[in-house]
Formats: sequence, structure tokens, C-alpha cells
Amino acid sequence: MQTAAMAADAVNRLGGAFLECPRTLRRARELGLTGWACYVAGRGGALGDVRPDTVAAALGLITPEAVRDGWDAARRALSPREVAAHLLAECCRWGSEHLDDAPKVDRLVELTEKAVLAADGAGLPLFAAWRAMPVPDDGPGARAAVALHLLREHRAGALLLGVRSSGLSPVEALIAGPEGEAAAVAFGWQPPYPPVAPLLRRRAWADAVADRISGQAVQNFTPAERGELVTLLKDTTRTVFPRRR
Repeated sequence: MQTAAMAADAVNRLGGAFLECPRTLRRARELGLTGWACYVAGRGGALGDVRPDTVAAALGLITPEAVRDGWDAARRALSPREVAAHLLAECCRWGSEHLDDAPKVDRLVELTEKAVLAADGAGLPLFAAWRAMPVPDDGPGARAAVALHLLREHRAGALLLGVRSSGLSPVEALIAGPEGEAAAVAFGWQPPYPPVAPLLRRRAWADAVADRISGQAVQNFTPAERGELVTLLKDTTRTVFPRRR
């Protein structure tokens, strides 16, 4: 649990960086997709050609209407599985560009892939679907990026379980989270929003549930391996996202 909490920020940043990469967005436009359609159908497309409501349930925190808009728009250009395959290729491309030369990347691959394989996919359909996708046999940077994305999906699914168990609605969970109202707007929720202060304790409880579920992926690691993984993740984050002075 402690390892998952300490690693969460790095996993979220590194595992999702390719989604915001300008080259990924340019590739989406080349495929006839908007950035939003690529995001929704790319993440949800690992589930296959399912109904929009199914995708909305798996994504969890996005309004069903926003999911339906992105899903239907993407399907007019490509099948969901094709969008997911393109997004996976972009993940590998980003990893090759940004992680191939990262310090100790081979060890990062070893530990993150070990965690991915050990993670329980029960109740986490997006994680399970993404883990089942064939991964190109690329270099260490690509492998690290894919493993980090999978850990990010595992964490996202675990947080969704925590949110629902806490009694928070999706919009309540978003505005009580680190990005606040900006996250709610990005995921299609419109104001007025409920007061944040009464929600913070339940959001903290939901985060603790996510830590506990995510932490199960490293429960068979030795204490030294857990510490090493956290250090590698933080060092890689500083390498990829250097602070501006």
C-alpha cells in the first residue's frame, strides 16, 4: 500500500504522457480523429466493439454523453480495436523517444513488467483488456512505456472501485481530486459543482482503497525491490519532466 501511494504520481505522469504528446494528437488527426475521439476510443477500444454505455461504465469518471460522442465519432473513421492499436503504437513510439536513454531503463522494465504480470485484473476491465493486447517487440523504452501505461490503467480502475465504494459520484470524486474543477470540465461535467470540503474525507478514503488494490501488484516484491521501483519511477519522472528554472 505504501509503495503504491509513493509511486502513484510518477505512474500517472509517465503512464499517460504519450496521450498528451503532440505527435500522438497529430497521428489522431491523420487517422481522421479528434483528440477526444482518440482518447475515448483508444482507451476503451481495447474492450472491442462494445456499446458506448459499456465503455462509459469502464472509464467510470467521464460523462456518458461525452463518452458516446467520442466513441461514435471514432467509429465513423475506424473500428475501436484499430484505434486502440494505433494508440498502443504511439505509446511505444513515445517510450522509444523519451525512455530509451533513461538511467537504468532495463531495470525499470524488469520491475514494472513484473508488477503488471502480478496485478489482479478482477473488477478492472480496462486494465485486463489492455494487458491482453499484443505488445510490439520493441526496445526497452517502448516496453517501459507500455508497462507504465498498464500500471496507470490498473491504478485508474482501482481508484474507480474506491470512488464507488466511498459513495462519491464521479463528479464529486473529480472536484475533490488534485485537479479539482478542471478535471470535471475536461470529463464533461458542467457546473454548478457541489462544495468540495465535505467530500475530501471520502476522496482520501477512495485514494487509500486505490493504494491498497494497486499495492497488491508488488506484494511479492522484496522490500528492496519496492524501494528500488519507487526510486526508479521518481528518477525517470525527473529525467522526462525536468523542472524549469
